[in-house]
Amino acid sequence: MTATVAGPPHLTAAPMGKLLALGGASIDGSAYRHVVALAQRVPGWLDTVVSAWSAYGLLVFALFMVAGWWRARRVDATAAVTALAVPATVAAAYGVDAVLKLLVHEQRPCRTLTVTTLEACPAPGDWSFPSNHAAIAAASAVALLFVSRRLGAWAVAAALAMAASRVWVGVHYPHDVLAGLAVGAAVAFGLMTLIRRRAGTVAHLLTGTPLSPLLALS
Repeated sequence: MTATVAGPPHLTAAPMGKLLALGGASIDGSAYRHVVALAQRVPGWLDTVVSAWSAYGLLVFALFMVAGWWRARRVDATAAVTALAVPATVAAAYGVDAVLKLLVHEQRPCRTLTVTTLEACPAPGDWSFPSNHAAIAAASAVALLFVSRRLGAWAVAAALAMAASRVWVGVHYPHDVLAGLAVGAAVAFGLMTLIRRRAGTVAHLLTGTPLSPLLALS
């Protein structure tokens, strides 16, 4: 278990040309402190599991995407096109989230508050709001709901666990992960709604091309 101790609390001044330099401690710093303190008191095996999920859990969403695509190929070409759009949708959600990070310069809580955390604090300039992990997880989950409700439901549960784990290991405030979930879900819902309406047309255009094997089992 890796522990880091941050410096004393401070507020970040808003730099010129930035939307906001958010002082997250004033929003839910006490809740964050409570969570990271709890992480120091639970059995070590639980911290190990949560830390592993926080670090590597996004790989599970990639597996969900592959499973969703493989299942969709057994349905029809339109379903397969919808499933193939999931990774691109997640990438778009990540892009939106990354832009927001550049606009809202919120320091990581482990750099603003004096705390001991499970995960090493990200480097200065690696901003906290919104959470990329939460955005990617939420976008994956919402997009997968358009492919398979059962698979999507599992992904929703995994996304919530990912968001919670990022606070548990000490690298995000609660509002960071909530915002990340909202960004990822909103972008994925909007894009997948548009994609589903046009999936049939795209499937027709791709049928008979070298990409046909991606659309249906032969």
